[in-house]
Amino acid sequence: MSAVTPSGNASAIAQFNSAQSAAQSGESGTNDGYNDLGTADFLKLLIQELQNQDPLNPMENSDMLQQIGLIREIGATDQLTGTLTTLSDNQQLVTASGLIGKKVTGLANDSSPVDGVVDRVTVETNGENEARSIKVHVGGKTMILENIRDIQTGSSLPIEEADS
Repeated sequence: MSAVTPSGNASAIAQFNSAQSAAQSGESGTNDGYNDLGTADFLKLLIQELQNQDPLNPMENSDMLQQIGLIREIGATDQLTGTLTTLSDNQQLVTASGLIGKKVTGLANDSSPVDGVVDRVTVETNGENEARSIKVHVGGKTMILENIRDIQTGSSLPIEEADS
């Protein structure tokens, strides 16, 4: 593919294409900075490349189809990642809500030990990247699911604790 592009765009496109090739072949290269490029970045580069190509020697159809295929692949991967993240968040919420009324031990968010019955579950959203955090509450202490070390069912609790 022949293209007349400003040198900055040409090198960015070449580096993106080599990073994409390495990612597809499973290689780990030094282009780690390009792993953060998304679909919008790729589209900007492609449009810039098309606008600055040599009109006497335009991009081959096969090259164009290959790049369109890459755009679709990136979009599908982004969509799959979002779906899996949502599924994981929902599974954590189901797991946490199933702990209500059960005795747990573990570490609170302030690293203090926790031993008691889960009385409620909360969902917090990080405003920056909108990641959800599922937290369980035992008395006045809060803990994330990953810090729970032991779970006992309600039937094994003494009658006094089960009633309160």
